[in-house]
Amino acid sequence: MQGERSTIQGKMEVNQAKQEHLLALKVMRLTKPTLFTNMPVTCEDRDLPGDLFSQLMKNDPSIIRGAEMLMLGEMLTLPQNFGNIFLGETFSSYISVHNDSSQVVKDILVKADLQTSSQRLNLSASSAAVSELQPDRCIDDVIHHEVKEIGTHILVCAVSYTTQSGEKMYFRKFFKFQVLKPLDVKTKFYNAESELSSVTDEVFLEAQIQNITTSPMFMEKVSLEPSLMYSVTELNNVTEGDEGESTFGKMSYLQPMDTRQYLYCLKPKPEFAEKAGVIKGVTVIGKLDIVWKTNLGERGRLQTSQLQRMAPGYGDVRLSLEYIPDTVNIEEPFDITCKITNCSERTMDLVLEMCNSRSIHWCGVSGRQLGKLGPSASLSIPLRLLASVQGLQSVSGLRLTDTFLKRTYEYDDIAQVCVVCPFFSPES
Repeated sequence: MQGERSTIQGKMEVNQAKQEHLLALKVMRLTKPTLFTNMPVTCEDRDLPGDLFSQLMKNDPSIIRGAEMLMLGEMLTLPQNFGNIFLGETFSSYISVHNDSSQVVKDILVKADLQTSSQRLNLSASSAAVSELQPDRCIDDVIHHEVKEIGTHILVCAVSYTTQSGEKMYFRKFFKFQVLKPLDVKTKFYNAESELSSVTDEVFLEAQIQNITTSPMFMEKVSLEPSLMYSVTELNNVTEGDEGESTFGKMSYLQPMDTRQYLYCLKPKPEFAEKAGVIKGVTVIGKLDIVWKTNLGERGRLQTSQLQRMAPGYGDVRLSLEYIPDTVNIEEPFDITCKITNCSERTMDLVLEMCNSRSIHWCGVSGRQLGKLGPSASLSIPLRLLASVQGLQSVSGLRLTDTFLKRTYEYDDIAQVCVVCPFFSPES
């Protein structure tokens, strides 16, 4: 075996004239070899073969010395067929034009095009013609192409030349192959409102990646490239001290048909988070960038299209919490801070009303004027409450009325607080 890669010839269809050509075209796919595997055959010493099988395995040059029972050998095997080509991998091919005749051939031009379902790509390294080709000499070229479409691909190799008599000759060969899908990627979005921050909602993206090939993959990188509106934090590592370790362990292998889940947290950038109307409707989150290796280090890369998410609708007015305590004492006032955002495109004149519930009571004046609030503008207001029932209680009962349209917006189950008795002793 010469070089780093081995070669195999693919299936082809020949389209040429009946006349014999002076040049011969050979196209072969370049691919990595595979590790040689052997099936150990053993028996007990008291059986008829005795130690015959054991001696044969020890004398086998492909077996690892001292580990004859392992299927894995020390040698490499050249591929015996065209093999599979997957989306994201690099297709490499060796093209050779050999002069089989005894004549000197002139003006040889070799052209290689790749026809997909949507486009035709020129893969030739050079478009210049070779002035002449002596007998028993050849013109060699290696082409590479990162496969970005699935389905049928046709490699079209065309050769044109001129004979000694001045006759112009031309022929083509077609090599058809299928590009398969290596991974099945599914995404889910989860919305989480930030109650203790003035920044708008966080978005959690769960990416489920399944290996649908027949061989294991080493997942070199799975990252999310966010859009301009978001910043991203990967949640796929466990931090211990100053070092972080992947949640999947040190050896990041994905077996055939296995599925792995990746989690990312996206936050709107401050310049977009402050504008209530910007992150609205369908927004672009970003795209996944997946890099893997197979067999003897052959790399593949796959980028998804831009992931889109439907932002939750808040209506004309959005009410969120900037501050609320986790635990409060029963029958003791506690403070919260609410943020009111005008999500509409018109100015509002708002009035705040507070309605008591069975367990939560509002302290203060109900029906107070909040004034005018312009489009995309926000207003923070501090409020005081008192809890009369122990346990986990919901904060409800806020009403906002727009006096311009006489429209009332109701807000219940805004948040939950844990109400405890400060005088309770476990010993009593």
